[in-house]
Amino acid sequence: MGIEAVTNSSITGGCQCGAVRYSATQLGRATICHCRMCQKAFGSFYGPLVTGLGLLWTRGTPALYASSNKIKRGFCANCGTPLTYDWGGDVEVSIGSLDRPEIAAPILQVNIDDKLPFADGLHDLPVRDLGEKQDASELMSAIKSNQHPDHDTENWPE
Repeated sequence: MGIEAVTNSSITGGCQCGAVRYSATQLGRATICHCRMCQKAFGSFYGPLVTGLGLLWTRGTPALYASSNKIKRGFCANCGTPLTYDWGGDVEVSIGSLDRPEIAAPILQVNIDDKLPFADGLHDLPVRDLGEKQDASELMSAIKSNQHPDHDTENWPE
């Protein structure tokens, strides 16, 4: 299986609050990591990561946490967004922190010994149509996001 790297001078991303922003010159292999440390770091069932080559911090820098004797994880100290996974080689960035996460579709699952038993069936779960629940529809339409937009900004907050 060949790995097709994404190359784009406008590969950017950052945290939810906008305090930390980055750019990369190229993306490498995108994976889903099932290890227990990624589950906890992402607060999720797995950690979606992609190698960020030519990674530069364009606003702020992430705080670091040594989740093991070999791994450092970067996150925003303001909002907690998981940003990086540094194992001592090429740094990986969280796919969800990319401004365009659709450019980093995972091609490999790793550390499957820790995979949660229900993970493979998630795509089979029923989907709630917001129109079915008036309360949910009203709630969603009333939400005003405080998240940083999915693009670089001169100043934030505006």
